[in-house]
Amino acid sequence: MADIRPFPGTHYNPPLMGDIGKVICPPYDVISPAFREELYRRSDFNFVRVEYAQETAHDSEHDNRYTRAASTFREWLSRGILTVDATPAIYVDRHHFTYEGKTYQRRDISCIIRLEPWEAGVVRPHESTFPRAKSDRLNLLYALQANTSPIMALYEDRNSSISTALSGLENTDPLYTASTGGGEYHEFYAVTDARSISTICGVLADVPVYIADGHHRYESALTYQKERRARVTTPVGSEPFDYVMITLVDFADPGLVLLPAHRMIRDSYLEALHTGMADFFNIKNVPVEKGNEAAQASKLLAEKSGSPLLVLYGLQPDLFIVLTVKESANIDSTIPYFHTDIYRSLDVSILDHVILDHLLGINADTLSSHVSYTNVTQEAISEVDKGHCQFSVLLNPVKPEVLKSIADRGDRMPRKSTYFYPKIPAGMVVYNFG
Repeated sequence: MADIRPFPGTHYNPPLMGDIGKVICPPYDVISPAFREELYRRSDFNFVRVEYAQETAHDSEHDNRYTRAASTFREWLSRGILTVDATPAIYVDRHHFTYEGKTYQRRDISCIIRLEPWEAGVVRPHESTFPRAKSDRLNLLYALQANTSPIMALYEDRNSSISTALSGLENTDPLYTASTGGGEYHEFYAVTDARSISTICGVLADVPVYIADGHHRYESALTYQKERRARVTTPVGSEPFDYVMITLVDFADPGLVLLPAHRMIRDSYLEALHTGMADFFNIKNVPVEKGNEAAQASKLLAEKSGSPLLVLYGLQPDLFIVLTVKESANIDSTIPYFHTDIYRSLDVSILDHVILDHLLGINADTLSSHVSYTNVTQEAISEVDKGHCQFSVLLNPVKPEVLKSIADRGDRMPRKSTYFYPKIPAGMVVYNFG
């Protein structure tokens, strides 16, 4: 189903750059303004200057963060700071990291994939998106004609054929290594032998791939392809812009970590929530254990037995409020008819449709004005304690098999339903199709 290919990657020149961990950066969507400043200070060659360049008060049509990103990219290529591999390759990152004291290793496989519309079912989305982010990535595509950070997607290696093909990789020299601190480091390889590439491409030709992170980037690439195709007569699949860089992770990879997307609510009229919760939920009040809030919240979330469960913090002083759906609740009346049963059973769907939309009146148009997100339980609690939000809704993470089931049925979860940890950095390798 999927047309997967190797490509000649553009990446930092290891002998010239030294510690590449100082110059790669997270993808644009998790870079705050303050962190962007820090990345700028970290190195004159930090990839944030390409991935998410700063705006200025004097930005114009001809001088803006997109044009400056393109200028920086071309300069680094001309100076040899970035180099282009002579041989097309499939790139493999042995991504080491820690989470909550446990050490993980995830295998990320980067290649290019032929762009297909969603309805073809080759590349399957699981989550809705925000239009503004798509516009931003489309502008960068036109300026650079390159994919700077990959789409993360999941696949099934049903007979472990890909794992077998890559089993000897650790006995070869990596293209480079990069340590980004906090126990996170990368061993980055270029796979060029024809047999391994044929195996990888052959396995992936028979299975769909599932977008885990980067829906905006894929949709922007589809739009870019459509607009470029309107000006050429060559067959689809023959042009470099018919492909997009993607990083693939096996559903069964032991390093695949999903975190929850807690909601932090602000500037809302709460009276309707206080009076309406009892119509939909069984309500259990649990006194807060001061100094142990995050651990206590995790324990409450772990009590989920199958049906939706939400934990609210800050709605009532010194109480966690645990909500489970009443058997008599008319949940279907709050969720659009076209969604599947599995969608209707998701914690995040109940939260977004019943609490945010139905009871608080926060819909898709006003979401960004009232809701912030975090995958860190302690942050969701601290933001309430600091008075930065009114209350937080704490969630369990979505399981990978649920993501697959949603995508297979052609449905999509609410925005910001999943958070794959850690993010795949930008600047590890670039698909330069210009």
